[in-house]
Amino acid sequence: MGPKKGQKKGKANKAEKAKVLKEEQKRREEEEEEFRLQREQEERERLEREKKRQEKQEWLEQKDRERRGEELSELSQTLEDNYFAVTKWQAETKEKEKWERYMSCDGSPNPSIPQEVNAFINLWREDPEIQISPVLKDIAQALRLIEELECVSNNRGDSEQDEKDAQQEKETLLSLRNLVNSKLNLASEEILKWSSTNADMETGNMQKIIQDNNITLCLWANLSKNARLKEVRFEEVDLGFELPKQLAVSDIAVRVLHTRYDHLSPLSREVQRKQSAALVEEASTVAELEQAEQGEEEEGMENGEADVQLDKPSSRKSSVSLASVKERRKSTASQEPTAEEGENGTEGPPDELAAAVEEDPASISLEPVPSTPEVDFVDLQQYMSVGGVFYFEAFHMPPQSHVIKGWEMRKILDAGLQAFPYPTDQAQIQSSITKKEEPSSSPVGITMTLPHSVIFLEDPIVACWDPTALQWRRDGAYETTYDVSARTISFKMDSFCTFALLQDSYANVPFQSWELRPLGKNSALLTINAGLTEVRITIKDSKCMLTSDQRSELSHVSGKWMSVSSFQEALTSSGINIFVNEHSSKYVSITAKDPLTEQAVYEQMALMASTVAFSWSRWNSHCGQEHMILQACQHMEAEPVPEEAWSLFLLGAQRSQCLEMKEWSESFSLELADDSEFHSTFLHMLKDSMTLAGWRRVQETHHLFIDCVHSLLCATRVLTYS
Repeated sequence: MGPKKGQKKGKANKAEKAKVLKEEQKRREEEEEEFRLQREQEERERLEREKKRQEKQEWLEQKDRERRGEELSELSQTLEDNYFAVTKWQAETKEKEKWERYMSCDGSPNPSIPQEVNAFINLWREDPEIQISPVLKDIAQALRLIEELECVSNNRGDSEQDEKDAQQEKETLLSLRNLVNSKLNLASEEILKWSSTNADMETGNMQKIIQDNNITLCLWANLSKNARLKEVRFEEVDLGFELPKQLAVSDIAVRVLHTRYDHLSPLSREVQRKQSAALVEEASTVAELEQAEQGEEEEGMENGEADVQLDKPSSRKSSVSLASVKERRKSTASQEPTAEEGENGTEGPPDELAAAVEEDPASISLEPVPSTPEVDFVDLQQYMSVGGVFYFEAFHMPPQSHVIKGWEMRKILDAGLQAFPYPTDQAQIQSSITKKEEPSSSPVGITMTLPHSVIFLEDPIVACWDPTALQWRRDGAYETTYDVSARTISFKMDSFCTFALLQDSYANVPFQSWELRPLGKNSALLTINAGLTEVRITIKDSKCMLTSDQRSELSHVSGKWMSVSSFQEALTSSGINIFVNEHSSKYVSITAKDPLTEQAVYEQMALMASTVAFSWSRWNSHCGQEHMILQACQHMEAEPVPEEAWSLFLLGAQRSQCLEMKEWSESFSLELADDSEFHSTFLHMLKDSMTLAGWRRVQETHHLFIDCVHSLLCATRVLTYS
């Protein structure tokens, strides 16, 4: 019998399947071989590319090394020429100002000549003038002298003679500031003596406002002693204060003196500087003693005396020494300076040092007073006072004149203005400030409109002056209410005291972005998008100007050409701080960069600021501390830079290069841009892509413009604080 039909078909299927599998395996082997060959080809090509890239890299590096000396020499010579040109101009300007001051013969002393300053102080102290108008003119002259003295003192060098001169200038400044306050007290007392003559017909009290560019003086004399009086308003200056009933029936006068200058914060900074120095010295001493003790212990252990070393006299002496340092620190801290009453018996701005200064300015010692859990002193490295200082004071009413039988009689007192204590118990005042117990006396209140020439980017912080510690404190005011739209603030205090309005010095830092672009030869625009506001600074020759700011608070700054130092002071005192210092990194999150490399970049940016635009890059935080990344391109027009014109540059201490990636690239890459080379300086890196006209403008840029741009870049440090 033959095979069945189904069996034949099954064998055929198996054969076909085997054939298909064999063909499939052969195809896979061919594909794998093809893939292997392709991979080998790609690897050969990659190695070839890598070899070419390496050869090109080595060639570019060799080329960079060959011209490195020439490029560095050219840059160094350019910077040196600019430096000497600026230094010569500054010296000539100083001599010119000195000659113009001499020829003006206006009686103002030269701040650099101590004899002239001392003569001015002595003559003014002996001047019997007490009428407010001439006194204010004299004060204006004294304030100008104080500013000039501060400038001279800040520009002192580090030599021993410079330090002695700086110390003498500090003492002179202290004398001048106290004399300004003394003259204000005398003039205020003279006005209050005639309170009954100038009393308001409606209220029966005397109320007077006197102001000029430097001060606003508000005086109120309580003649009617109306028990129902709760608040006194000075409508002209949008200021008012609340009085407890106890004071409403007392024979008192109240003065609110707003000085647009701040003579108290320098005292606090000096105290805090000494605190910091003392802490550093203590830490150093303790470390040395601990190291010495450790050395003694190790020596004893080497001699087989480890078990008894701690009982040795030398060991006990080291332990005692460590304790002595800490004990001396506590002893020094407890010796707080006491508040001295000034010439007129008041505790005003800042009379606590006036008496000692009059006798011997060199004897003043501002000992540091440490913070405690009960006291919240203000760190003036982190916060700044904005809008000046407000002296809120109560005085005993000076004797008023009486007409008797046609004769005007007045009791004469030589004590001057006498502070009216409130609360009457000084211990109660101190306890209420430290919040150890609730005060039994009712608080006094202040309601005021913020000074019109300042901007508060955040809610103001009210700080009260501690005349004993010579520092600002944040724990003296409470129940603070701030109306942003109306720009008014109100708060209460347990006693009359001097106060100021503070804000965070670094509310605007770090910056969101920045751009420096040319507007023409020796002209540029620096735009900084700070944390809470945008600042546009036009730079031309040796001056700079705040541009296009419509806010009325900045009308005294906007549109006015100033030197960099004057501009920095004006903008900061107006509440807009975009400038940093050596302490700023403690309070701000930064992109840390090597300071020498950063300084070198600012120098070269300033050299090219007439021709090249520079801008912030988000990649700057990706390249480490030793390198910086920013955007740059030649830009000879005054219009904004087109987005596609920017190129990214990687800058380091040894080399600069143009990057292939762009600002909008998705990933970070250090790949060198096509047709680009390495250069030892940023200046020569950009010179490669400049036109002849662009390079000619760089060479013709004025040294004062370069210095101005460099000063602004160093003051803002945009590469680190963005």
